Amino acid sequence: MPATVVIIPTYNERENVGLIVGRVRASVPDAEVLIVDDASPDGTGAIADRLAADDDLVHVLHRTAKNGLGAAYLDAFIWARQRGFEYLVQLDADGSHLPEQLPALLAAAGSADVVMGSRWIPGGRVENWPWHRRMLSRGGSLYSRLLLRLPQHDVTGGYRVYSSDALERMQLGSVDSLGYCFQIDMLLHAVRARLRVVEVPITFVERTLGSSKMSGGIVLEAMGRVTMWGLTGHGARHSNPAIAPRPTEDR
Repeated sequence: MPATVVIIPTYNERENVGLIVGRVRASVPDAEVLIVDDASPDGTGAIADRLAADDDLVHVLHRTAKNGLGAAYLDAFIWARQRGFEYLVQLDADGSHLPEQLPALLAAAGSADVVMGSRWIPGGRVENWPWHRRMLSRGGSLYSRLLLRLPQHDVTGGYRVYSSDALERMQLGSVDSLGYCFQIDMLLHAVRARLRVVEVPITFVERTLGSSKMSGGIVLEAMGRVTMWGLTGHGARHSNPAIAPRPTEDR
């Protein structure tokens, strides 16, 4: 398998981090794992360090503050590309993205620049969500698709595989979304860079341990930003093609 790293951002995920890393290592034994911890006050970072000490294919990137999911991923992309990884995987720490489905996403990456795990195409599904949560997610994806003219169905989904070359062509210096909008912003950059983006059906499972970081307010704020993007043509121009490093501590 080409050099692959599975990136797992964490903040207060002490109950989940060991479980999810174990499942990733069992599902794709040749892939390496990068835990990106945002100075979790619950001790997640220390648990991550112990996992890395016990397994040479597990690494930890310690960030000094909770600056958003997008910032964590952008730092991880820098880390991974500097070390020559060919495929970079985004995976939630809470178990909502099934590592057991990662081989299917990686298989699709052989003929695509970006692979998206999709809940909203035939074969995709969501488990343990109430109807209003489903409507909010599907409605947000539909609204973003229509306003930004995106052909993909699950534009807010975070289970993705990027090739290193795709990230280079996406000119990530102009990605300025650090929160919920990050996934939409990344897809918008990929589409406007004319990359081949494919969707693979996945099963999304609501977390059973720990607390969700998502709220209705976060989603509404994201939709406001999407509206602004649609009206102003966000992403049509890339002001800064360089990927600027951020201060981090690598262990």
